[in-house]
Amino acid sequence: MSADTSPLFASFELGPLSLSNRIVMAPMTRNFSPNGVPGEQVVDYYRRRAESGVGLIITEGTTVGHKAANGYPDVPAFHGEEALAGWKKVVDAVHAVGGKIAPQLWHVGNVRRLGTPPDGDVPGYGPMEKIKDGKELVHGMTHDDIQDVVKAFAQAAKDAKEIGFDAIELHGAHGYLIDQFFWDGTNQRTDEYGGSMENRARFAVEIISAVRDAVGPDYPVIFRFSQWKQQDYSARLAPTPDLLEAFLKPLADAGVDIFHCSQRRFWEPEFDGSPLNLAGWTRNITGKPCITVGSVGLDGEFLEFMVKTDKVAETANIDGLLERLGQGEFDLVAVGRALIVDPQWADKVREGRFADILPFSREALKTLA
Repeated sequence: MSADTSPLFASFELGPLSLSNRIVMAPMTRNFSPNGVPGEQVVDYYRRRAESGVGLIITEGTTVGHKAANGYPDVPAFHGEEALAGWKKVVDAVHAVGGKIAPQLWHVGNVRRLGTPPDGDVPGYGPMEKIKDGKELVHGMTHDDIQDVVKAFAQAAKDAKEIGFDAIELHGAHGYLIDQFFWDGTNQRTDEYGGSMENRARFAVEIISAVRDAVGPDYPVIFRFSQWKQQDYSARLAPTPDLLEAFLKPLADAGVDIFHCSQRRFWEPEFDGSPLNLAGWTRNITGKPCITVGSVGLDGEFLEFMVKTDKVAETANIDGLLERLGQGEFDLVAVGRALIVDPQWADKVREGRFADILPFSREALKTLA
């Protein structure tokens, strides 16, 4: 690799958020928090990445205080005294080594299955009801349900600020609850939360507005979104630049400070006729700082590792990424699997030790290295 790495290690300032560099640890579910409580293993996992040069850590998805928010075993919660005390230890450990950290606040929505903890009798919650063989698999959310979830996100954001997190991220991507309202494939409601793109964004706008009220005008709010869904990798919320603008503007106006633009491969142009990726288009449309993400630093995208495989993702050239960052296409770079397997990734890149960066395989998911 021959490109100048200095753009990646330039400082970043946004209100009270001051980062030493442009490297962000992407949120990645790890399933190492029994009963929803992050323990010492989780504390050490995040601390190692902070002390090895990551500018901002965004935690794995952590569930807000709603009975149907969780969809997977051993994911951390962001409500309740014990879980919040665990997160306070994470924050303190990251800050002790000079790092910055934000929780990703999450509700899985209709992805939840019956039998999932903490109460297996609670079905998934989503924009639309789903009943099979007389059993409610997905509860179609009423107006009261919607307001309960809005309040849960606001409370989680308030708690994050109170225990010392430097920012929060709202998970509005990948086919989870907020995104289920965005996407017409999962939202065919006939009330004010369905139909037009403006209506389908109403739920997210209400969450962002409530979060902003809870944390005040200056506390950084990050919003993650994606075109693709886990239910449909080819899905596109906004297939044209005009529709992307119509989608993004209400979110920006509601109080988003930074957009986290999830792509499977960051180098792919978002629309024909322009080399800009999703983050580049989002930055141009909103004027807000943007995080790019998608197979950064590796030669194989993450979907190849979602099934049992012996494949290994080797270190990839990041010259193109550095050039685009230097040109101002996006502001921050989120690194995912490369940071799961190698907590020293940032230091190794800064020092030019590319040959020492560890390759990624599914084995890395079995431990919190």
